[in-house]
Amino acid sequence: MNQEQWTAMDEFLTSQLLPQDTALDAALEASTQAGLPAINVAPNQGKLLNLLAKLRGARRILEVGTLGGYSTIWLARALPADGRLVSLEVDAAHAQVARANVERAGLSKTVSVVLGPAAQTLEQFVADSAEPFDMIFLDADKRSYPEYLRLSLQLSRPGTLIVADNVIRRGQVADHASTDPDVIGLHAFFRQLATNPRLDSTAVQTVGVKGWDGFSMTLVSN
Repeated sequence: MNQEQWTAMDEFLTSQLLPQDTALDAALEASTQAGLPAINVAPNQGKLLNLLAKLRGARRILEVGTLGGYSTIWLARALPADGRLVSLEVDAAHAQVARANVERAGLSKTVSVVLGPAAQTLEQFVADSAEPFDMIFLDADKRSYPEYLRLSLQLSRPGTLIVADNVIRRGQVADHASTDPDVIGLHAFFRQLATNPRLDSTAVQTVGVKGWDGFSMTLVSN
C-alpha cells in the first residue's frame, strides 16, 4: 500500500458518505488562499469528530488548535442550540481566517475563537473556575500535549471525552530514543494516559489522505 492508494480510499469514503458541503469547502478554500498549512483534519475525520460529539451528547466543547476552523465547524455542528464551543489559537492570522469561516458557516453565536498561547488561556480558565467541558479536542503543538492534558483535566468532569490528534507521527512515536521534541512530548503524554487512574484510554493508528498517523481517545472518570 502507498500514499496514492490511501488517498484514493479516503476520497471514495468521502464521496460515498459525506455530501458536498459549501461552508466546509469554503473554509478549506479560504485557508488555502490565506496561506495556512494544509494540516486540517480530513473530511471523514471531521465527520468522526462530529459523531463522537453527538454520541457524547456534548453541550460544551473545547478545541486546542483552531487553524482555519475546519474541525471547529464539524464539532460545533454537533452541538445543541444552546451549546458552546471554545477554540484556542495562538496565531492571529489563523484566528482571523477561522472566525470568518465560522461566521460563513452560521456558527458565530456558538463558537468563540480565543487568541493566545493555549496553556496560558487554559490556566486562566482554571483560575476562573470555568464550567467543565464535555468534549476536548487537542490538535496543536505536540510537545505541549502533556501540559494541555494536565490543564484539560482540571476543566473536565466525569464522562468528558478527550480526543488527541496526530499521536502516531508516521510511526516515530515508537522510537523510544527519538530526540524530536514533538515525539518526546507525545511519549510523556502517553505516560500520563497510562498512569493516571482517572483516565481510560486507547489510541488508533490511521492511514489516509493525511498519511500515516492516528489519534488517542480518553474517557475521564471521577
